[in-house]
Amino acid sequence: MDAARARREARYALEIHDPEPLASIEDVWTTASQMATVGIFLLLLVACLYFCRPILLPILTALLIGTTFAPVIKAANARGVSPWLSAIVLVLLGLTAAGISITMLAAPVSEWIGRAPEIGASIKEKLYVFDRPLAAMHELQQVLMPSSGNAVAVESSQISGVVTPVLAFVTPAVAQVVLFVACLVFFLAAQVDARRYMVSLFASREGKLRTIRIANDIEHNLASYVAVVSAINFCLGVIVALGTWIFGFSTPVLLGILAALLNYIPYIGPACMAVALFGIGLVTFPTLGYALLPPAAFVTLTTLEGHFITPTILGRRLTLNPLAVFLALAFWTWLWGPMGAFLAMPLLIVGLVITSHVLPSDDVKLPG
Repeated sequence: MDAARARREARYALEIHDPEPLASIEDVWTTASQMATVGIFLLLLVACLYFCRPILLPILTALLIGTTFAPVIKAANARGVSPWLSAIVLVLLGLTAAGISITMLAAPVSEWIGRAPEIGASIKEKLYVFDRPLAAMHELQQVLMPSSGNAVAVESSQISGVVTPVLAFVTPAVAQVVLFVACLVFFLAAQVDARRYMVSLFASREGKLRTIRIANDIEHNLASYVAVVSAINFCLGVIVALGTWIFGFSTPVLLGILAALLNYIPYIGPACMAVALFGIGLVTFPTLGYALLPPAAFVTLTTLEGHFITPTILGRRLTLNPLAVFLALAFWTWLWGPMGAFLAMPLLIVGLVITSHVLPSDDVKLPG
């Protein structure tokens, strides 16, 4: 038995290392045409996602959030609560939480904006140690890329025309919010009918069962991931609020909420929070060394959370490859901006679930 197995492995290794040449040149062109077709499809898909962002972004966000809260709707429906009532209550609770968060953030942010000149002068005074390196870099830039020295004057008409771009931004934003809320309510209330319709699109029994399994796995994985990460981020926000209060910051609650929200974005969110803590520390503390303590403590905390606590709680099933997370974050941030960064992890989970069900999972054992 062992001898036969050894011969099979040796023959397989020989086939791997010494493959036979292609039968004809037509096989090369067939493979190239297939790869070109797939590449053209991917390019067109990315272009469609980019140019259709105003309508696709709120709809896709609503679908992901609706899928995440689908177990809540099902549990309420099992107890006799109408899905429409559950959907409306969930959306109202979400809008209320968002309104409270915006209200809590508005006053401190307005205060910081009003103190911008004072804060800028204080930061410039604390960062005097970087004056010489920055001056050297500026001189090197002038040598390599000399500027013409012509200053660009700001006309009064440009200043008075600030209202136009603001209105141009706010108007589509309001329309997208309305579209998001409407899609979320309808999807939460009619998700069972939507799933039944999606399953009916497949003629074979195998296709119907695969669609049901994909939908169930997406729902389970998204709900589990968001629930666990939300609990972890809430604890992180509480710890940051207590820590900033101990350090003597004037707005610890604001910083705790900000840390909890930004931690939903891997890598970028904690980095932005560390920069914010450093900037506030420069204004709060007398020296640069003291200002470095809060961001250093926060980086240590998020490193422990991201590399040890979260993977341990999520388990092996929901642990994602760091490279896949980074690439998904970079791609969706480039494509859809900050909202793309928030949606990167849920979209990655959906893509991995679909891939695991559609593509074969047989691992080819290569010789050592």
